[in-house]
Amino acid sequence: MLYSFNQLLDKVNAHIETLGYAHEPLNLYEPVKYILSLGGKRIRPAMMLMAYNMYRNDVERILDPALALEIYHNFTLLHDDLMDNAGVRRGKPTVHKRWGANTAILSGDVMLSLADVYMSRVDDACFREVMATFHKTSIEIAEGQQYDMDFESRTDVTEKEYIEMIRLKTSVLLACALKIGAILGGASQEDVAHLYRLGECIGLAFQLRDDYLDVYGDPKVFGKKIGGDILCNKKTYLYINALRLADKEQRAVLDYWATIDVNPEEKIAAVTGVYNKVGLPEMSRSIEEHYYSLAKAELEALSVSSEQKEVLRQFMAMLMERDV
Repeated sequence: MLYSFNQLLDKVNAHIETLGYAHEPLNLYEPVKYILSLGGKRIRPAMMLMAYNMYRNDVERILDPALALEIYHNFTLLHDDLMDNAGVRRGKPTVHKRWGANTAILSGDVMLSLADVYMSRVDDACFREVMATFHKTSIEIAEGQQYDMDFESRTDVTEKEYIEMIRLKTSVLLACALKIGAILGGASQEDVAHLYRLGECIGLAFQLRDDYLDVYGDPKVFGKKIGGDILCNKKTYLYINALRLADKEQRAVLDYWATIDVNPEEKIAAVTGVYNKVGLPEMSRSIEEHYYSLAKAELEALSVSSEQKEVLRQFMAMLMERDV
């Protein structure tokens, strides 16, 4: 049978509840339980199940490797919070704020190893390809994080560099989820390649959409206050292209506010004003649509029936058709 996204999500959440945490020392494993209990969209494990379900029906068979992606993703969030010294994650105190930085590092290390354990629970015939894909992805995500950190001190980041950074930091894990699901489902090498590229493209479109919504979204719909990227001087698609397109006067505005940490509302308004004047809302939506169109083309290229593609098609639309 073909499962809906919500049905697959229910299976993922139920499987997370089966994780055992009865290990010593408790202060090492309690943070693992804590961060996984904070919720989240569970997009990555659901995507693996979606890809698998296009070729096979017994999705319960791959719940362990699907869970590995969720454990790994939360490991990256735990370490991101520590590096950023963030105080809150999904409305709750971050792990390092509750247990301290040293425990956060160790618990993150355990999560990385747990992800490896759960991912390895696949058939011997698929083992090497699955693990190679997973390990390559984990290395690429670290590369993306380093690029993101390097960009903080640069004012010459190009659009091409930014796209590559978000591909590594965000897109490759979505691509990994679809690819491994397809491998485990017995898909052809052509379909595996199409699904990987689909994941990359929808990941790029999704992140670019996030950049846009951070400036132009409705806080009630977006789920957080707008302007956070502007306040942090984050090198987003919008900011990078604002620097590229701004005239002398507009560049002076951007340079001035890059050094000012007071009057946040005024800063957001001033920088957004430059974005509007150089046409960035339209540019941003255009590049989102470009990558979304590429993702849809990869979906249509799959060898399975239109009916088998429908759940993934609807999921992609859900990701991209968020209200502003």
